[in-house]
Amino acid sequence: MRKRYYSFGEYLKETFAKKVYKVNVDAGFTCPNRDGTVGRGGCIYCNNDSFRPSSCNHQKSISEQIRNGIEYLKKRYKAKAFLVYFQPYTNTYANLDVLERLYREALSNPDVIGLSIGTRPDCIDEDKLNLLKDLSKKHMIIVEYGLQSIYEKSLKYINRGHDYETFLKAVYATYEKGILVGAHIIVGIPTETREESLAMADEINRHPIRFLKIHQLQVIKNTPLAHIYEKDKFPVFEYEEYLDFVVDFLERLSPEVVIQRLFATSPEEILIAPKWNHTKQEILRDIDKRLEERNACQGSKCSLNRHRALCS
Repeated sequence: MRKRYYSFGEYLKETFAKKVYKVNVDAGFTCPNRDGTVGRGGCIYCNNDSFRPSSCNHQKSISEQIRNGIEYLKKRYKAKAFLVYFQPYTNTYANLDVLERLYREALSNPDVIGLSIGTRPDCIDEDKLNLLKDLSKKHMIIVEYGLQSIYEKSLKYINRGHDYETFLKAVYATYEKGILVGAHIIVGIPTETREESLAMADEINRHPIRFLKIHQLQVIKNTPLAHIYEKDKFPVFEYEEYLDFVVDFLERLSPEVVIQRLFATSPEEILIAPKWNHTKQEILRDIDKRLEERNACQGSKCSLNRHRALCS
């Protein structure tokens, strides 16, 4: 049964006509917002343990991490091909020769059909984009930029270390090289109203962003945000509230944008708030159910009037 939003799984099936899964790797990068180049301490919400799979271990080579991941995914999901996801921290934050060696090592596995590279928009340049353009001639290359918010007040609040204009420049520079572009956003930042968070869908529609990850703000242990929350428990999304929010957001989002993620998940032992007590599968099921109950689908209220028969 076709989903009421354009999922990444559907996109991969359309593109490759077979099961494609992501293999996460940790290449041992750091972040310019931690080492003093841009700032120190990082974004106030950031604890990489909240989204780093246990299989990611930079003590192991890229090749070994990929082999281990592929072996598991083949057994568990009968996957046939794989995208290597360079995930923790900033995965273009190194010299060009280092990046080329790591990326080509990942692509040397015959089961790997491409790379998905998570990074910051202030850590890309012409030489790096030319490298990725060259790699994209034979492989799928996606650059996932952490945006988090379009609002300067929110970027300052989370100590992001770059402005929205920097994000847009990176997006267009990447797009003009023919490289696929993704973005990550966080909704529910205390500096924003619900309508301001929803309006980010309208803004995403205006730019050549092919993929989107949506995360609700989570308060994670051992972060500056956790200390703020302890002193002043600002509102976070309750479960039913978030289901309605994400449906509203999807209705405003262009149906051409591929959804890579609709919510954030973190290990219970480090998650402070919000505590939903639902599995990933249950959350996805309830989002699907809420879309059906409201007869809603991605793009049904998109101002750009792009059409894709998601609800047919």
